[in-house]
Amino acid sequence: MVRARLQGINPVRKRLADGTVRLYHYHRATGRPLSGKPGSPEFLRDYADAEKSMLDRLAGTFNGLVRDYTLSPEFGKLRESTQREYKRMLSKAELKFGDMPLAAMEDPRVRQDFMSWRGTIAKASGEREADNRLSVISAMLTWAKENGQVFSNHIAGFRRLHSVDRSDLIWLPEHIHAFMAVAPVELQRALILALHTGQRQGDLLRLAWGNYDGSLISLRQGKTGRKVEIPCTKALRKMLDGLERNAAVVLATKTNRPWKPRYFKAQWEAASKKANIAHLHFHDLRGTAVTMLAEAGCTTPQIAAITGHSLKTVTAILDKYLARTRVLAGEAVTLFENAKSTKFANRLQTRNPKPAKGDAK
Repeated sequence: MVRARLQGINPVRKRLADGTVRLYHYHRATGRPLSGKPGSPEFLRDYADAEKSMLDRLAGTFNGLVRDYTLSPEFGKLRESTQREYKRMLSKAELKFGDMPLAAMEDPRVRQDFMSWRGTIAKASGEREADNRLSVISAMLTWAKENGQVFSNHIAGFRRLHSVDRSDLIWLPEHIHAFMAVAPVELQRALILALHTGQRQGDLLRLAWGNYDGSLISLRQGKTGRKVEIPCTKALRKMLDGLERNAAVVLATKTNRPWKPRYFKAQWEAASKKANIAHLHFHDLRGTAVTMLAEAGCTTPQIAAITGHSLKTVTAILDKYLARTRVLAGEAVTLFENAKSTKFANRLQTRNPKPAKGDAK
């Protein structure tokens, strides 16, 4: 018999009066018992009835909307890590708004309910977590509006409590030297790879040897789905070609295992703290790479082709970062001093003006 892979089933073992142990199955969401053996017609019938009962109960409520959203094709296109995080935050919201009718979400006054809830979360778990939870609810309501389940999203465009301006936080040469002096070699490789490619941490941790052909790195970015092909610098090729390929991925731990994101983050933060640059994050290397490419004379389209940013994003990054660096300013002054067209300006010096005729001496 072919068994259907059903979710939300709770197996329970019970010891009977005669000492034997019997396995019972229940529909987790409704608590209904499921008769027969898993996969049997009786079992599937009871499971279908329980699912229908649950859907009927959830229909037209916040809980039902969460279920519809998380089962939608649009939600399925999100990264697995993003799906997990969205489900975590939506489950927290269900504790507060689970029974709220969809009709109530059409009332503009519902914004006050959500904002008040965010304030409570901010006090308990911090402003960033509170903003993120409300952002996920807003994303769900936008999806529901586009799919005709609601007509309004009254929390769209809310002003965030948490804001961090990292526009002046780039890795300068002294920061990089300090990190390289104390960090384990596995983290040094990650820094070099990030600095020479401008890619996100998640994409670099997943980068497989199959993505490197000896001169080019090809990858599809997890966040945007955009494919980028990055010609390797001589320094990057030297590092990559010198590594033993004992793991499927380029960046591996000492034991040749892929990095777990949390473990990598913890090790990176420890090394940054040891180097006295704890204020800098791994993600800041992405903006640093954009800045270095610009300082090297690359155009905005050339930078975007390497990092995978949109042209608009590259421009925004440069607007924030280049004002904080001295390289381009120094090069601009050198060009100014040596250009023929500015020779007249470079000869200018102050002098006392000649007196006009008729002026008193």
